[in-house]
Amino acid sequence: MGIKLVDRLLDLVYPTRCVFCRRFLPPGRPSICQYCDSALPRNENGGRRRGNYFSECISALYYENDVREAIRRYKFGGAQAYAPVFGELLAQCIYEHLEGEYDILSWTPLDRGRRRKRGYDQAELLARDVGRRLMREPTAVLRKRRGVRPQSLTGDPASRKANIAGAYTVIDPERISGKRILLIDDIVTTGSTLSECARTLLLAGAEEVRCATLASTR
Repeated sequence: MGIKLVDRLLDLVYPTRCVFCRRFLPPGRPSICQYCDSALPRNENGGRRRGNYFSECISALYYENDVREAIRRYKFGGAQAYAPVFGELLAQCIYEHLEGEYDILSWTPLDRGRRRKRGYDQAELLARDVGRRLMREPTAVLRKRRGVRPQSLTGDPASRKANIAGAYTVIDPERISGKRILLIDDIVTTGSTLSECARTLLLAGAEEVRCATLASTR
């Protein structure tokens, strides 16, 4: 009873906000309001798309409006607490569209410098929450061996592809040999980052690479 009373008092002093629209929520509500829960721009059929080297990518949402702003707060504004809300949305998408289609769950990693500056790797947090919900322990399979200019600032698809080329290395080739890998990331736009990660994994012996992101551009 004591813990529940403290929780109720904290809810009154520090009201929860919806992670998407930022409306204050009643005490005890999850971190997404009823309006956003029903009005989120969800991808139909998982938003399946093909890319270079990865066989398909699914995405839970479209990267627009409140979804875009929420992901930016999560990625650049220190909003690590969004990970469970995002993880639930992405885990459901994976369960519906890719269940049984992968052997290893992993993520696209940040380089050390950017992770140190940010304090966390948003794709890893997302993957770990997804793994907890799907009862699959995520495994680090890639290392970003050099920092590159942020893809969001690079421009056209050809420039993004050149910017990211050779940026990743496989941590343990024996672990991924003959395995189907599912890579988690926050968003997919041109697909150049996911393609480079998939290329690196396939060259190291992976059988197939699929991808899943919280959001994708239309």
